Formats: sequence, C-alpha cells, structure tokens
Amino acid sequence: MKTKSLALLAMLALHATPTLAASPLIGRWALDVATLPMPPEARPRSVTMEFRQPGDGLWSTHIEIVDPNGGTMDSDATLALDGTPGKITGSYWADVGTAKMPAPNVVVLQLAYQGTPSSTRIYSVTEDGRTLTETKAAFHKDGTPFLQTTTFKRLP
Repeated sequence: MKTKSLALLAMLALHATPTLAASPLIGRWALDVATLPMPPEARPRSVTMEFRQPGDGLWSTHIEIVDPNGGTMDSDATLALDGTPGKITGSYWADVGTAKMPAPNVVVLQLAYQGTPSSTRIYSVTEDGRTLTETKAAFHKDGTPFLQTTTFKRLP
C-alpha cells in the first residue's frame, strides 16, 4: 500500500505544472517627460509603455510616443525571454530585439536597427510596484558610450 501511495504521489508530481507569479513589470506605465535631459520644447508630449506576458516564456511590449507636434509612434514586439532575436515593428530606433528576465521585477532588452546595435535597456520595478526605472545604455554618433536613466509611473 505504501509503495502504491508513493507511486501515485510521484505520478501526480510529474503532471503538476508550476504556477509562476506574474511579473510586477506587467501593466501600463507613463514616462515622467519633465525629467528627460532635453529642452522642454523638444520633449515628447507623452510616452506610454505596456508590458504583457502573453504566454510561457514570452514578453510583449507596446510603446506609444506622442511627439511635441502631436504625431504618434506605436511600436510593438513580442519576444522570447530566452534571448532569441525577434521582430520589433513601428519603432524608429529598433527593428529587432532580444529579451531576458533575470528576476521577476527586471527585464533586459537589447535592440538593433537595420543591422546596427542601437541600445540595451534595463527595466526594473520598485518593491512597492509603483515606479519603473529604465536604464538605457547606448552610444553617441561619435562612438562615446552613455547611460541614461528615466522614470515611469504605473497607470491604472
């Protein structure tokens, strides 16, 4: 009887699927445009980003930027979280990217445009889940590297 119980328990354990907690990154975020390191007249009116996890091992990003003149850019990507390159549409700074999630509250995106590396972006959420920090690593046109940090607030 004891052997049958252990065998049944082992079979049940093999068929059990772990339930992963949703990443605190998931949701809609608005950039605090007033903190951008550029003249106010050059800043976008708004930048809204939405992160989703549409399936196991996938990460989806939608970005809407409203420029100073009211024009919009809508960009979308659904990338595998294993670092496999995937297509990005609608963006003027990236057409391919890769993604990794080293922790539930951190996602790292590496971006390229027309075959040239463009930037690496690290997104992390504060413990209270209300603030998203983007750290962007990129290069100026002369090849000098730079880092830029921006802050997003969670939207309802």
